[in-house]
Amino acid sequence: MSYTGEVSRGAAADVRELDELVISKVSVGPHDNNAYLLRCRHTGEQVLIDAANDADTLLALVGDGGLATVVTTHRHGDHWQALAEVVAATGATPLAHPDDADELPVKAQTVAEGQTVRVGQVELEVIHLVGHTPGSIALLYRDPHGHPHLFTGDSLFPGGVGNTWGDPQAFASLLHDVETKLFARLPDDTWFYPGHGKDSTLGRERPSLPEWRTRGW
Repeated sequence: MSYTGEVSRGAAADVRELDELVISKVSVGPHDNNAYLLRCRHTGEQVLIDAANDADTLLALVGDGGLATVVTTHRHGDHWQALAEVVAATGATPLAHPDDADELPVKAQTVAEGQTVRVGQVELEVIHLVGHTPGSIALLYRDPHGHPHLFTGDSLFPGGVGNTWGDPQAFASLLHDVETKLFARLPDDTWFYPGHGKDSTLGRERPSLPEWRTRGW
């Protein structure tokens, strides 16, 4: 079956097989957080994005292949409830942006704007998006054989940017970063994978940017 990006807690992972990278998406925890396991097809090395909850589910997804790294997209607790358990079980290196890293339950190495996270022979570019939290990040994979793939945490969803709780400065910052660092740089066929719910593409969301700006959320 082809990848749809639609998952539910307790259901099997939805798997997308690219030429150089395999992406497995699961839903975990009471907030239906998305967690993404990335595996390099050349080396077998694996990286997990957001050890959000349900450690047993995530460890079963990792399987016997080992886990090199766990990237936490931002500091909010629903995105790291299983982080300590997954790191302890696998020996994976935890990574986060320095502006959010101190809020995590484990000591994380830090990554900043423009740096890369390696998944075997694959590179993910770190993009810093300020507003949902001070240290939120997205991860960009520029597939040499197809369109870009973007993991946005809670900074971008189908239908709008992440929650900024009515703070106009935080909203302006997040919308500015999303517009200039994502929509202005990447093509419409960029597929993005958010921290909750269904996936989308930048092209599908781009016409709504003026509406988001006007409504203020």
